[in-house]
Amino acid sequence: MSGSPALSASAQRVQDALSSKGLDCRIVEHAASSRTSAEAAALLGCEVGQIAKSLVFRRGAPGTDAVLVIASGANRVDEAKVAAILGEPVGRADAAFVRTATGYAIGGIPPLGHATAMPVLIDRDLTSYATVYAAGGTPNALFPIAPGDLVRASGGRLADVALRA
Repeated sequence: MSGSPALSASAQRVQDALSSKGLDCRIVEHAASSRTSAEAAALLGCEVGQIAKSLVFRRGAPGTDAVLVIASGANRVDEAKVAAILGEPVGRADAAFVRTATGYAIGGIPPLGHATAMPVLIDRDLTSYATVYAAGGTPNALFPIAPGDLVRASGGRLADVALRA
């Protein structure tokens, strides 16, 4: 796009991944951080529930494989539900594990274009919105996407992953 500032290397990798999927989503790198769902929603002027946060968990008995859960920013992920869906235990992943699995730092993990292949579960609650916003590879990069396109582009499947009170 002429006149647009160049994206950082990480955001450009995600932009290229989106383009390779035939999506016309445009990543915008903001001056303010959007590391948390609340920060992203405030920055964009949208509901927290519209933020599609990408969370990586360890899976398997030794916990050496990854699973990506794309959750609504308004929800906490129920690890027991994720484990039941996968049929194997899951647990929290540290920053080094996340970076190795995805190629991105926590706070900017995109829903696609990762360093390694992994199963992807997508919070069914995201489908209640016409547009959701996902991280674009850095803590201040975001892009809009329709939930159906998010499912298709990420190779994920919709699931009930939210912790319900």
